[in-house]
Amino acid sequence: MNGAAGGIWIQGAGELASGVAVRLWRAGYRVVMAEVAAPRAVRRLVTFAEAVHAGRHAVEEVPGELRRVDAAALAPGPVVVVIDPEATALPRLRPAAVVDARMTKLPPAALPFGPWPLIGLGPGFRCGRDALFVVETQRGPQLGALLDRGEAAPNSGVPGLVGGEDRRRLLRAPAAGRCLPRRRIGDLVTAGECVAEIGGEPVVSRLDGRLRGLIHPEVEVVAGEKVGDVDPRGAAVDPARISDKALAVGGGVLEALARLGIGPAAAG
Repeated sequence: MNGAAGGIWIQGAGELASGVAVRLWRAGYRVVMAEVAAPRAVRRLVTFAEAVHAGRHAVEEVPGELRRVDAAALAPGPVVVVIDPEATALPRLRPAAVVDARMTKLPPAALPFGPWPLIGLGPGFRCGRDALFVVETQRGPQLGALLDRGEAAPNSGVPGLVGGEDRRRLLRAPAAGRCLPRRRIGDLVTAGECVAEIGGEPVVSRLDGRLRGLIHPEVEVVAGEKVGDVDPRGAAVDPARISDKALAVGGGVLEALARLGIGPAAAG
């Protein structure tokens, strides 16, 4: 096996990336995740990107810890999070594989070249051009499928259907500025209720449900940007649980590693 035995580098630490990380960590892989300095994660309870703000953050009891780039290691312990958007530590760590989970939905900016196979998540990646494998991230019968030719379905521009709602469940910034929360993630809210303020303007829920996500108040946003998510399923939803979508995508990455013969550290 090339690279650190059982060591996986994940570029990005948002919702889907974190679902992948949890499945890999539970299977025995050692995981380092690279994020930007101001992550724009909305479903913060289930993203290791939250460790950038808090120093430590667990996702479904899987521990995550922020470390300096020069102190990061593919070693036993928590999921390691580093602020390294350019992946400068990749050549030093030499992982067994890289998962590009930035979810830009565009052809990806190149990461440092090395012997590690690259697995891309979602739109923008084409097998043989940008990645060895691509995992489908669009909800539907192919969600989580591992592709070894072609590319994932293009970005539809429409949020996935949850509880019968798509666009209405999203909260968008009415102005530029920072998000001042008026409700906490997990609160039940009603249609017309103000859940936050940005630039002195209210962020209003368009439906009844549970506030499943809200962007961190330290992050500067622009008008129209997605800043929150209300789940119409309400009290039946636990915002601290990884979504079925993220778990399915994690399964696609595990299949890729199996096809590559890259086992977890205990078997490496």
